[in-house]
Amino acid sequence: MNKLNIILKRYAFILLLPLAAGCNMFGMELQKKYDYNPQTLDPNIQMSARQFLETRSYESTTNLSDTVFKLMRKGLEYAEIDLAMYDKPGMTFMFLHNDAIRAWDAKAKKVTGGMWVDFPVVTLVPGTETIATSRPATKWQDYSKADVRNYFLYLMLQGNYNFNNVRLTPIDAQTMLPPGTLATKTSLLGFMNGGKGFDQEGKMGLTILNNDDLAPLVINRLTKNRSGGYVTTNAIVHVYGATVYPFRPE
Repeated sequence: MNKLNIILKRYAFILLLPLAAGCNMFGMELQKKYDYNPQTLDPNIQMSARQFLETRSYESTTNLSDTVFKLMRKGLEYAEIDLAMYDKPGMTFMFLHNDAIRAWDAKAKKVTGGMWVDFPVVTLVPGTETIATSRPATKWQDYSKADVRNYFLYLMLQGNYNFNNVRLTPIDAQTMLPPGTLATKTSLLGFMNGGKGFDQEGKMGLTILNNDDLAPLVINRLTKNRSGGYVTTNAIVHVYGATVYPFRPE
């Protein structure tokens, strides 16, 4: 046996010794066997979907930092959607975290993602549908009000969809978006989905990514939820932190 092999064997013995001896060599007792009992936190948040949106979007003297739905609320206001829509019973609402709209990199001090980047504002060559220029949006007003309104209607599902009834096989859920709705050509969205932008049946595809305890709920096979399964007093709420594309993949 050469010297290198002797050194390697001694080294392996040193590494394995604590495992064989347990913690007693450090003056501690071996960990005793115990049973793992997983517990699920209560998903009921004891407020309506509208209250959930409002309490986490308005800055106040008692709420200086938890405004993760602020940009979503501002978009709803621009689109002139009455927040009373979020009091409607028997619904599932997809909420947008600020990052889903405009992801800000504090270190680089710039916007790095979100729908304002993924659906840039465009200008066309006059008399054509050829894109001449594009730029990320900086405010909701950069978009057509109709497009913003229809986008939020797409995020409102008729019926309750939660982790107990969404499976690995896609479910097509009907949204509040009217079938046949077209996006304008003022942003890149109007050039997606075959130039239609929005799902032409007004439907959203829902799947569970896998079947473990922490399986995310995925929209249109593209966007995983950031958090979800909130049971409000009138509806189910899931929160997304990345761009939601308002059409099912072909």
